[in-house]
Parts: sequence; structure tokens; C-alpha cells
Amino acid sequence: MNINYKIQPQDLKEKLNRFWNLSGEKIKAIEKEYDTTQGAPVFTRDGKYTTRGWTEWTQGFQFGSAILQFDATGDESFLETGRKKTVNAMAPHISHVGVHDHGFNNLSTYGNLHRLMKEGKIPFNQWEKNFYELAIKASGAVQADRWSNIPGGGFIYSFNGPHSLFVDTIRSCRILMLAHRLGHYLPGENDKKISLFQRGIDHLLATAKYAVYYGEGRDSYDVWGRTAHESVFNPNDGNYRCPNSQQGYTGFSTWTRGLAWAMLGFAEELEFLSTLPDHEFDGIQSKGEVLKIVTRGAQATCDFYLSNTPVDGIPYWDTGAPGLVNLGDYLTRKADPYNDYEPVDGSAAAIGVQALLRLGHFFKAAGLTEEGNRYWQAGLTVASNLLEAPYLSENPNHQGILLHSIYHRPNGWDFIPEGSKIPCGESSMWGDYHMREAALYLHRIVKGEPYYTFYNGLTTP
Repeated sequence: MNINYKIQPQDLKEKLNRFWNLSGEKIKAIEKEYDTTQGAPVFTRDGKYTTRGWTEWTQGFQFGSAILQFDATGDESFLETGRKKTVNAMAPHISHVGVHDHGFNNLSTYGNLHRLMKEGKIPFNQWEKNFYELAIKASGAVQADRWSNIPGGGFIYSFNGPHSLFVDTIRSCRILMLAHRLGHYLPGENDKKISLFQRGIDHLLATAKYAVYYGEGRDSYDVWGRTAHESVFNPNDGNYRCPNSQQGYTGFSTWTRGLAWAMLGFAEELEFLSTLPDHEFDGIQSKGEVLKIVTRGAQATCDFYLSNTPVDGIPYWDTGAPGLVNLGDYLTRKADPYNDYEPVDGSAAAIGVQALLRLGHFFKAAGLTEEGNRYWQAGLTVASNLLEAPYLSENPNHQGILLHSIYHRPNGWDFIPEGSKIPCGESSMWGDYHMREAALYLHRIVKGEPYYTFYNGLTTP
């Protein structure tokens, strides 16, 4: 992609203001029009949210969007919506033993509300704070119990079963980290105290080792920063077997939303882990070694994104998608969401942009100015492009805020509008939420507010 080294956060001020105005209207439209008996909204079909999926993994994004809207605008009607819906609807997600998505659902709701209270953006109430913390603790423990042991460590297994490590689960490590910092652990058989922190670290290290490639010859398609959506292990002895993909084209190509999940998961954990004292890592690996591995994962995946994305920083849904050959030298021009062969994925860009910004900020703060500027300016470039047509949804009759999201191209789940040959023009709940997260990240920087992290206000148990 082409990086704009001149753009600054303040240059996005008007775009961000317009975004939040549109975002609020979209949230209200969903609240007013969506049929809740369908289950959680997942993605749009002809501009209207509907449900479709393997698990209820998007409801936290719906209610979390209202909480982020309040954070950015101060409009308490959105806080009331987010708070009320969290209390009324999110309890089953805390105790959901069948998913790997606790860091999505429960940090988007309980986690954001807890953060706002710790930041002083909502009034302090001890019992309300205790309620949010209990939810985070329980969610972290339930997520940590979904565990497969492998030689030298283990991982949180996906809904496919104990053999399956998904690259996107790296973002669920946040719930383990927060629960641990709140003083919680997983009680096991014979009252064994299982460390949530150790399981979180082990999952990060397994993702870095097996789901990310570093150009070291693991297979014929091993290049720096490529990711596999799924890593498959032998459940009998825990040994690694092969890469696979559920939503990408193959295990030997890179599904770009999975890549973006890895980018952001590594970048966020790098920020968090660097704040912890060395002794926190006793009995695991040294803090320096863990940070080295996480930094390498973050840098490799972000580098792959920059090298395999069109000039505007918006990727196609999979770098190995078979129809890309028909687009010629597609990396040398802007992504075309209306082409006849393969869809772009705006949601991958919305997730990836936050990763680029966070990694850039981290490196610059560490004195690595050249590397930091590269990622930071790339993040600003992508953000600017997402905050305008054809990705910003300006149609008042369309319930999404970020257009051209792709859910499951191989299964054919995405809506293809009349006259088009590929899915385009639609939104997803995860894409909309992560676009709001990225916008809030930049909004706070523009406004001079405290730097936005998932662990704000929580430095000690």
C-alpha cells in the first residue's frame, strides 16, 4: 500500500465528527427496527441487519457499539442503551462454555463499562463496579477452561473442538488478562489454582508459533507474516499437524480478517504486557522473551498486511482468492469493491487499522521512530480511506456504518446485490464495532483525552 507520511490525526477531525453523527443514527435504527427474536444481528442483507452464524458471537458488538458511541459523544442515551442491554441480555455470554469469543462479547460490554467507570467518564458506584468485575472474572475463567494442552504449552480451542486453534482467538486473551489483574484464577480439580495469566501467555505463544509464518521454510508458502486461520493438532498427543482455514480460501493462503485479528491481538497485548512488572512472568518465560515473541508476531503480520494490500490499504478477503488473477496487478491500484471476481473486506481493514496505529504508537514511544512512523502513518492512511466513500455508509436506509464487509465467502453467506457478481455494499456487526473502536482511538487522540486501551484504569489487582 502507499503510505501517506504527511497526514496527521487532526486532519481527520471533520471526518471523525461526521462518522459519529452517522454512527449514532445507525445504532438508533437497529434498536428501532431489528427483530430481536432472530437472535443477535450478524450482517446486513440489502442494508438491513439479519442473523447468520455458527455461534452468538456478535451481540456484544451490538451493545458495545452504543457504549463506544457514548464514550465519543457523551450522549447518555447511548450509555443507557448499552448498560441496560448488557444487564438484560449478556449474562449467557459470561457462562457460554461452547465458544472462544469471550474477549469479543464480554469486553465489548462489561469491559467497556468497567473501563469508563475507572476512567471517571461515568459515575462511580461500588456495586456496579463489582458487577462488571464479577462478569469479567467469570468470563475469563470460563474462557480459560476451554483448553488443550500441547508440548510446551497449550491454547484456547475453537468451537471446532480440542484439535483446533483459531488465529482470531488471540483477541480473547484480553479477558484472561483482565480477570487475572482483578485477582482471579480458574479453580480446577482438587482446588488447583490455574493461572489465567499463564494460559493467556501460552495461547499468545502458541498463536505466534503455529498460526504465524516467518519465512523460515515451514512449507512451500511460508513468507514473513502470513497467517493460517486454523492450526490443527493431534488431540491424542498434542502435536501440531497442519494449517487449515474455515473462512479463508485455503490453509496455505491468508484470510485477511484472520490476519487482522492477529495484528490487533499482538499489538494490544504488547501494550498491556509491557506495563507489567518482571515478576509477573515468573514460572512462565521471562518478560523480555515474551515481549520479543509478541513483538515479532505483531511486526510480521503488520508487514504482511502492508505488502499484500492495495495502495489504499483495503484488502481483498483472501490473498490467495482464485479470482484475483483476473484483476491483473491489483496491488498497484485502489481496491475495487465492485469488481466482478473477488470481494474486498472492509472489516479486515477496520480491525487492521487499529493494529497499525497501536504498533506504531508503541514503537515511537520506545524510541524506534522510523519503524513506528511507518506503521502509524499507514494506520492513519487506512483510517482516512475508511472514513469516506465507498466505505463509509451514508445512506440513512442502510443500518451499517462500514460497507463491504465479508463474513464467509466459501460458504456463500454474503449478500450479492442484483446486477453484481460478488458480495459488496454490506456491513457486519464486527466490522461496524471495530470501525467505531478505531474511530474512538483516534477521536481521543484528536481531543487530547487519555490514550485508549482495553485495560485503562486497571494497573493493579
